Amino acid sequence: MKRLSRSSSVVVMIAAGVMAVAMATASAQAAGIKVAVVDYLALVQASPQYRSAIATLRTQFLPEQKHLQAEATALKTKQATLQRNAATMTQDQIEQAELNLREKAQAFQQEQVSVERALNTRRNELMSKVQKTLVSVVQTYAQRHGYNLVLSSGAVLYADGTIDITPALLKELKGPAAH
Repeated sequence: MKRLSRSSSVVVMIAAGVMAVAMATASAQAAGIKVAVVDYLALVQASPQYRSAIATLRTQFLPEQKHLQAEATALKTKQATLQRNAATMTQDQIEQAELNLREKAQAFQQEQVSVERALNTRRNELMSKVQKTLVSVVQTYAQRHGYNLVLSSGAVLYADGTIDITPALLKELKGPAAH
């Protein structure tokens, strides 16, 4: 009998693995395993919990973002004024104005970084709550409706649309019990 090369034996092993998975899936279907698919990204984005989290972030950080925008505009105005008036200023005045501008720019950058950190921290907190809620709703729905396995559509290459439970889950999330 001819001996297989290393790459040929790897291909044979992969093919055997694929066949084993296919047979296991077929036997699982024959055993009555109930499988569903969820478009998790669509579920997140359409959920009232996510929309509420986004609204909370806007409410909390919009004033700070407007303040930062106003400061950025003020810095640009001061820089333009310095450039426009530099011809009529002494060298000491120019150096002092440039120093003041640099200090204000550094303070602005530090404040901008601080706001960004606070925003990211708060976003992570809120998204963690949203994710926990969604996972809980998916698990409860799956148990209540007898699903043995629920997959995210992002990890599935193909799924018949009849096993997509995303719309049903959105109804659950929008219901009074989910709030």
